[in-house]
Amino acid sequence: MTLEVTDIMEILPHRYPMLLVDRIIELEPMKYAVGIKNATFDELFFQGHFPGQPVMPGVLLAEAMAQVGGVALLYPEENRGLIPYFTGIDKLRFRHPVRPGDQVVMRADIEKIKGRMGKVKAQCHIGDMLCAEGEYLFALMPGQKPRK
Repeated sequence: MTLEVTDIMEILPHRYPMLLVDRIIELEPMKYAVGIKNATFDELFFQGHFPGQPVMPGVLLAEAMAQVGGVALLYPEENRGLIPYFTGIDKLRFRHPVRPGDQVVMRADIEKIKGRMGKVKAQCHIGDMLCAEGEYLFALMPGQKPRK
């Protein structure tokens, strides 16, 4: 199953500039998802991180991988409207920088769910090169109505 960005926006609560997944290319709900992030030079974070040596901030790469896991978790209708909050991140490692023009392929596997708590393992690659990997602990919480 594949999802375009408009489909992703029906599942995740994230919006620009924090929506960091452009497409889901594989999805087995509650098991795994594979997503793509196209890193383009016009993204604001490249302007200041770092001038003359643009690199995607690691925290945003970690968030992008988590969002791919979020799609797998929130795709089932009974989970729509829930928000997967981080409760921990373990073994997060950055292996290779992501630069403008790179297409990052991220895979998130749901390892364990107990009640509303769980664990996701994620990796991202550019081609065959591993860029980052980590384990995410999360709690699925009810969404809140926007404040006025």
